Amino acid sequence: MASPSPRSAALPVSMALFALGLIAIVSIFALYATGHENLPLWLNLATLLTPLGLIIGVVSTIASSRRS
Repeated sequence: MASPSPRSAALPVSMALFALGLIAIVSIFALYATGHENLPLWLNLATLLTPLGLIIGVVSTIASSRRS
């Protein structure tokens, strides 16, 4: 049986960033659906966490597969 590879700390961080970005996207859609306009800048910038989390996850997965 193969020994388990050491877990990288980047994968849970990337999953959390991706989830926070998705929450921001869903909240923007919900706010627009209820008639709110001129949403705060921080909420619009929080949507950028989704691709950031995806990029970190892909890079950490590729890096860990190359190590083993």
